[in-house]
Amino acid sequence: MIEKYNFGFIVIDGRKYDYDVEVRWSGEVLKWWRKESHIFALEDVERAVEQGPDVIILGTGAYGLAKVPKQTQKFIKDKGIELIIDKTGEAVKTFNIIKEKSEDEQGRKTKIIGLFHLTC
Repeated sequence: MIEKYNFGFIVIDGRKYDYDVEVRWSGEVLKWWRKESHIFALEDVERAVEQGPDVIILGTGAYGLAKVPKQTQKFIKDKGIELIIDKTGEAVKTFNIIKEKSEDEQGRKTKIIGLFHLTC
């Protein structure tokens, strides 16, 4: 569960990260980066897409300055993955809601991945 997000850092299960992260439904947290700092290119989301999630949430920064090109959006949606794009603060809240709801449902966990840009 993501406990806190502020500009430049995120706290997940008691651990503070000061770099962009990929958070998986399993609880795994990976360092995540983009080819260009404020653009979510295809290469930047491929690792997440390869996991076969049901949902990918893209956190575009505190002020929403990171952009998600149509090509990247189409790549994700064409794989049958639900895509949610929002400022990182809102994206974190959405991630937690979906994850918590999924854990409450019996027999089915939503495979969710969040890619969170922590600044801008």
